[in-house]
Amino acid sequence: MAAALEFQGVHKRFGEVAALRGLDLAVGAGELLVLVGPSGCGKTTALRTAAGLEEVSEGTIRIGGRDVTRLLPAARNVAMVFQNYALFPHLSAAENIGFGLRARKVARAEARERILSAARVVGCEALLERKPHELSGGERQRVALARALVREPDVFLLDEPLSNLDAQLRVEMRAELRRLHNRLGATMVYVTHDQVEALTMGDRVAVLSQGVLQQVDVPDAVYRRPANRFVATFVGSPAMNILSARDEGGRLRAGPFVFDRPPGTDGRPVEVGIRPEHLALVADGAPAQVEVVEVAGNEAFLHLDAGGTRLVARVGPEHRPAAGSTVALAVAVPGSVHIFDAETGEALT
Repeated sequence: MAAALEFQGVHKRFGEVAALRGLDLAVGAGELLVLVGPSGCGKTTALRTAAGLEEVSEGTIRIGGRDVTRLLPAARNVAMVFQNYALFPHLSAAENIGFGLRARKVARAEARERILSAARVVGCEALLERKPHELSGGERQRVALARALVREPDVFLLDEPLSNLDAQLRVEMRAELRRLHNRLGATMVYVTHDQVEALTMGDRVAVLSQGVLQQVDVPDAVYRRPANRFVATFVGSPAMNILSARDEGGRLRAGPFVFDRPPGTDGRPVEVGIRPEHLALVADGAPAQVEVVEVAGNEAFLHLDAGGTRLVARVGPEHRPAAGSTVALAVAVPGSVHIFDAETGEALT
């Protein structure tokens, strides 16, 4: 797959603060790549450097194979959708959508046709005469998307565009954006701190932490085969349980559990990771006291104390132990256990 957008050794510093530290990332043509990470990890900075809104301190940015590192934003042929929509309050929806076309002196008839076409694609053609204050959050977002579409850019850059919407509308708009991408076949880079959005929307997911790229892969691989402890604990809700491990007769003891030590890890300090859904309540497992029960519809999250080791288990509707009760706990799928280097955090299995 040819790269539509490439970051090559990109650094961005704000004084003494390093926002990006040698970012190497290629976004394929027609791909929807999601940049995800906690607040302050550098994901929005990466987007802004691609758009030309921030100058890179070092490195190269290419769009369609063309070096755009020092080009002005208008010369890059990208369209950016912002978290706060950035609509002009005194202009109608149609005027907001077509603002960039007017600035480029596109003929009025052509501009009107492109505005209507973009509005139809995102389903806001009935809103074109309204001002932003007359629109709901979801409608404003549709207008902002249409404004990006009308430019027919090489790359769409979306900076947390759904974060101001309520939970139900976010779910609906996630599906709308995915359908839009499938229909257009456009290259999109989508920034979010929401791991659910990342896992459900992206063709691939790129995880950032403190300006450093941690892992890039398809969503299922990022979840099931995290590259390190940071990715393992950031991706997944509730987070993966991380347990300190020690040698016990040639095997590993991690909290109440004992595992075979994987080949190649002898003598190395390690930690064990277990996803909450891979813990099960059984008849003859390790005893654990239930401290808190969080019921979430058809599942529940149990916060447990197993002899001083704190764990979280995700269980189905058939299990509803009372807080303060004692349960028996086991790893339901032994092969699902993750082993990390205790010093570097690198995944060993």
